[in-house]
Amino acid sequence: MRKLSGSSHKFMYVYFVVIGLFHLYTSVFGAYESYLQKNIHLGLVLPTAFFLFPMFKKAPMDRVPLYDWALGALSAIPSLYAIVNYDSIVMRIQQVDPLTAAQFWCGILLFVLLLEGTRRVVGLPLTLIAFLFAAYMYFGQSLPGIMKGLSFSMSEVVEQIYLTDEGVFSMPLGVSATLVAAFLIFGGFLEKCGTGPYFMEVAQAFTGTAPGGPANIAVMSSCLFGSISGSAVANVYGTGTFTIPLMKKIGYPPHFAGAVEAVASSGGQIMPPVMGAGAFLMASFLGVPFTKIIVAAITPAMIYYAAVFLMIRLEAMKRGLKGLAPEDLPDKKQVLKKAYLFLPIIALVYFLFVGMTPMRAAAIGVLVSWLVSLPQPEKRMGPRAVVDAIYNGVKNVTLVCVACATAGIVLASVSLTGVGVKLVGLVLAFTSGMPLLALFLVMIVSLILGMGLPTTGAYILASALGVPILTKLGFPAISAHMFVFYYAIISNITPPVALAAYAAASIAGSDPNRTGFEACRLGFLAFVTPFAFCYDPGILLQGTLPENLFGILACCVACLGFGFAMMGYLNRALKPWERLLFVLFAVMGLCPDRLITSIGAAGVVAAWVFFAKTGKKNVQPPAAA
Repeated sequence: MRKLSGSSHKFMYVYFVVIGLFHLYTSVFGAYESYLQKNIHLGLVLPTAFFLFPMFKKAPMDRVPLYDWALGALSAIPSLYAIVNYDSIVMRIQQVDPLTAAQFWCGILLFVLLLEGTRRVVGLPLTLIAFLFAAYMYFGQSLPGIMKGLSFSMSEVVEQIYLTDEGVFSMPLGVSATLVAAFLIFGGFLEKCGTGPYFMEVAQAFTGTAPGGPANIAVMSSCLFGSISGSAVANVYGTGTFTIPLMKKIGYPPHFAGAVEAVASSGGQIMPPVMGAGAFLMASFLGVPFTKIIVAAITPAMIYYAAVFLMIRLEAMKRGLKGLAPEDLPDKKQVLKKAYLFLPIIALVYFLFVGMTPMRAAAIGVLVSWLVSLPQPEKRMGPRAVVDAIYNGVKNVTLVCVACATAGIVLASVSLTGVGVKLVGLVLAFTSGMPLLALFLVMIVSLILGMGLPTTGAYILASALGVPILTKLGFPAISAHMFVFYYAIISNITPPVALAAYAAASIAGSDPNRTGFEACRLGFLAFVTPFAFCYDPGILLQGTLPENLFGILACCVACLGFGFAMMGYLNRALKPWERLLFVLFAVMGLCPDRLITSIGAAGVVAAWVFFAKTGKKNVQPPAAA
């Protein structure tokens, strides 16, 4: 990404503020009709892919070359045409009225420049996937066997991509054009008013003195910060620059320190209330209020972070690592005096649950953020600070917008050709209708997609291809969506392309792959939990009260068993057969059969109590940093 200076920087600053003001306006007074709102959004944002991201590595990084100004201007033409000719476009009958020459060439221009923008912003994998799916619409009729497609003309393909709500301007771009943009601005205001930095103070004050103190700080601060940032890599750089050096200082190996931060930061995308763009997409795909996604996500997110806390505590006990001295940490009373900084998030959640639209709730959150800044002389937001907050929030919209628009090309192909139905049939035939095997296959697809794509793009593609398979096998729709969403996120810590782990490794000065594999070990329970909530919707709070309580309790106890087995430590080093016993009981604790689940959960508790009483502590000396 370019770091502009001079007049180019000033232009982009004003340009992003204009984008932000448009989205604030539509958040307060309501969005335009869907197709029009998406075109305005894409027409404003797509040019920034050319202004901010260079065509090749040796291109200028401090200014925008003339050819990128030209490409940026050209990329806005298709959306501008759709805005000017909006009435005639929405009144035409799809697949009946022929395309005009202007519509055809605008569609071609949008397709080419969108793919080029995607290559620059997101990377080559999503670009190739979108190109192949688009090519399948036109060339699918020439393929042999089961993959042979229907015959479509070039005009029909262009129409599907450009002039319908099933292509580029489908639901994912709509989410980017409304909810995501509004919440990005909200995040900018949270950071500017002091709520973002306050998360770090809370984490330091209340977890810093526990064994392995800086690791606890990393987990809690990343959980809080990640719940509003929605980006694992941004979360790593936002909190890891402080926590990773501290973890190394008290004795954690560099690769372990980086792994802790990577795992904690990745989990931020599953922690309500914001959860990143994927959660808004999930609500739109399911046709349910966003609050229902928050309710479903809260328990797995809490279990995820509880499991990470357990793992790092056991590692600290194993290594004999102590917490930080209280005098080196913020005073708890002083921290609590600033608890009003949580008010913007409380207001957001409150207005979401009383039925307000997420866009308007985010706008109210922006207002409350400004209000809580007023008592703080050093954070008080005047006109310039307000404009800066809008800019800091909106400048991150390019990635989400471009990824959502390009994923729409894949959805266009799935909708027009029916390739999704063929894929469902193939998987069901291959798995012989075995749900567990189908879950494994969908997990692998989601992880592979997530390795080369941002979470938003990975989730869109995985949900388009994987969710129909799981729902066909009888899994609840919300469980199926949460399943692919989880693995799209976990791919951030899964080698060989573990983006969050690599970002943490760059701060820790450790080997990226070793950090990634250590992050996989620490985040192992995140690989297990999605299987659990697919078979027991109570974990997602989708059952009756007794079912929910039973599911949550069983999952928590099973996670304890897996944690003890993975770390090989309780209050002493565990023997191999003891670790195996914990694994056996933990697997039973996640079994769909209630009787086996109860026996497994009871077994984990019994083994925990027995081994803790019969063993002696065996603490290793602190390892060198």
